[in-house]
Amino acid sequence: MKRNIKDLIRQMTLEEKAGMCSGLDFWHLKGIERLGIPSVMVSDGPHGLRKQDDQADHLGINESIKAVCFPPAVLSACSFDRDLMKEFGDAIGKEAQATDLSVVLGPAVNIKRSPLCGRNFEYYSEDPYLAGETATAFIEGVQSHHVGTSIKHFAANNQEFNRMSCSSNADERTLREIYFPAFETAVKKSQPYTVMCSYNQINGTYASEDPWLLTKVLRDEWGFKGYVMSDWGAVNNRTAGLKAGLELEMPSSGGINDREIVDAVKDGSLEESVLDQAVERLLNIIFEYTDHREEQELNLEADHELAGKIARESMVLLKNDSVLPLKETEKVAFIGEFAKKPRFQGGGSSHINSFRVSNILDEVSGNANITYAKGFPADSDIYDEALAKEALQAAKAADKAVIFAGLPDSFESEGYDRTHMRLPECQNRLIREILAVQPEVIVVLHNGSPVEMPWLADVKGLLEAYLGGQAAGSAIADLLFGKACPCGKLAETIPYKLSDNPSYLFFGDGDKVEYREGIFVGYRYYDAKEMPVAFPFGHGLSYTDFSYSGLKISKSEMTDHDTVTVSVDVTNTGSCEGKEIVQLYISDLTGAVRRPLKELKGYSKVSLKPGETKTVSFPLDYRSLAWYNTQISDWYAASGDYEILIGASSRDIRLSGKIHMTTQKILPLKVHMNSTLGELLADKRTAPCIEGLKNRMGEFFGASADKAKEDGDTAISDAMNNAMVASMPLRNLASFGLCTKDELQALIDELGTGHF
Repeated sequence: MKRNIKDLIRQMTLEEKAGMCSGLDFWHLKGIERLGIPSVMVSDGPHGLRKQDDQADHLGINESIKAVCFPPAVLSACSFDRDLMKEFGDAIGKEAQATDLSVVLGPAVNIKRSPLCGRNFEYYSEDPYLAGETATAFIEGVQSHHVGTSIKHFAANNQEFNRMSCSSNADERTLREIYFPAFETAVKKSQPYTVMCSYNQINGTYASEDPWLLTKVLRDEWGFKGYVMSDWGAVNNRTAGLKAGLELEMPSSGGINDREIVDAVKDGSLEESVLDQAVERLLNIIFEYTDHREEQELNLEADHELAGKIARESMVLLKNDSVLPLKETEKVAFIGEFAKKPRFQGGGSSHINSFRVSNILDEVSGNANITYAKGFPADSDIYDEALAKEALQAAKAADKAVIFAGLPDSFESEGYDRTHMRLPECQNRLIREILAVQPEVIVVLHNGSPVEMPWLADVKGLLEAYLGGQAAGSAIADLLFGKACPCGKLAETIPYKLSDNPSYLFFGDGDKVEYREGIFVGYRYYDAKEMPVAFPFGHGLSYTDFSYSGLKISKSEMTDHDTVTVSVDVTNTGSCEGKEIVQLYISDLTGAVRRPLKELKGYSKVSLKPGETKTVSFPLDYRSLAWYNTQISDWYAASGDYEILIGASSRDIRLSGKIHMTTQKILPLKVHMNSTLGELLADKRTAPCIEGLKNRMGEFFGASADKAKEDGDTAISDAMNNAMVASMPLRNLASFGLCTKDELQALIDELGTGHF
């Protein structure tokens, strides 16, 4: 249906326009019946619908409709599968149409800065490239049904403690390279209908009223076309927010902030055109949904099966010392209440009222060789002597023991952060006791973020099930017994201990949160520190094996405007069909700036039968090689060599090659009295002008060195002299009498007022 949005806005009163910019209630936007503008509903969430009809809340306290809980982001990101994530989004879009929801509040793409963040189970990854690609695919699936997504929380919302008021203090390069790219990729590739701004401040300015964030970056640079909504209760100053680019306040403010907008227009402190633009953006998205209503049935059974498929494709086999898959004929003890009551989702606003939940005991109920012992509770840290004794007897009598361990709901949730990275001590204690009587031990983890594993070296198998959604039980059963081949890989590094994490000393402050680790987040830090980790980013085992060969790079030289294709052959050298996730990393060899040793810039999941070979390809462009240079406020890849690394994980690199970049971008260079000879000599634009001064300085120090050698003094060396010359500021040339200040100023003037 074609309509004139601007004409509709002209027919609105000032009060009606202001009213459109806040919610009707907790989940609905306002409509205007006389103008044919409908009231539409939005709802959580990122991994399933949490539609509430009555007693609405934002923390998952009150009941919502029966729905399907798909695997949360902590697990689904481990699929490294764009097609699967699009299928996931497609199902969510259909469910939203069936239940009359215009926007689902997700995906959540905040970076996993620390394993302690209470909401990490809702976030994809520590890596911005993986998070962005995963979000893009999900958004495309949802919005193929004209249902909007609200990518969140923009931006730098990486802790729960004091999230509504704290300031995330990070330099621009860190924001641009780590905390912005997932949003940028999704906006540029899939145009989410809405963006949800975060509660926190960024460098002292609330995200909800930051024009640099919401207008300059999001709209002017990235081209965002939809509307920005607040997180629930994130508005600090409504008029300032509207000016900055915050179109919709959620939930309703009871008319208080609507009146503030009206008064601001009347007193001239807010241009009415700003309000009109906000309303236009809102109406465009409202009608995008209502003009494309679909007849959909809520097919819970089919979506339950899809939830199981996503879980199977995403769970990560971390360790396997020839103990998996299990055989139906083996006597196996299942230990831990998670086997009966799996923890499959996190707490808070994304909590789904699942219509069904599968557990592994029900899935294997027909196998008489399996015994079950509770061992420990799933919801608390209590060591029970009787339960432990029963578990030890079951483990000792079996051929193998599978321990279903994990974090209770109370250990991690929206609203607060974890204080440590440990499992409940009752679980660690029982695992150690079982290992003393049964060496064939497999641990299955149910957790929303990494845990320390003091028993890791002694267990034979380890399956990271994370939070697997409502079909987790069937997915775990299929993987343990080999009905499915594990193919997920870690979307985050699992460190040995909490203090290894780069944000350890700076995480969780309540007022100003300093991001002092900068760009060195996750594997970027662990690699730079050459630090051992329990399991690296991108790691995941299979029941088959894969070999890599035939690396090809379409060209060895590239410029700013070129695209290069990298291809590699992957062969299944094992005995069963499986899927491999091939990862491409880039390493900057130019030395132009401090950078991570490697960064993920491509991945592909490929299915292979035994003996089969397939070729996977990756496109690379200038941005693939670049870092964010604040001098030019743009991405910059220095001229020089870059290494292309093909790996099965960030620490399992199989093949490598090089490419040479020649950039046309010229960095500005300001020359002043404190510019050093070394930096000026390194720049081909200034080197010829100061060669003579460098020679004079060299002669000056060289004479001292020669005299010292004659006297037998070895403290002054040529290497020391060369280093001193390189670090010498121009002003010292005058101090040492090698030229006058006037001569130096003339040199600076010759180099052009300091700018190139």
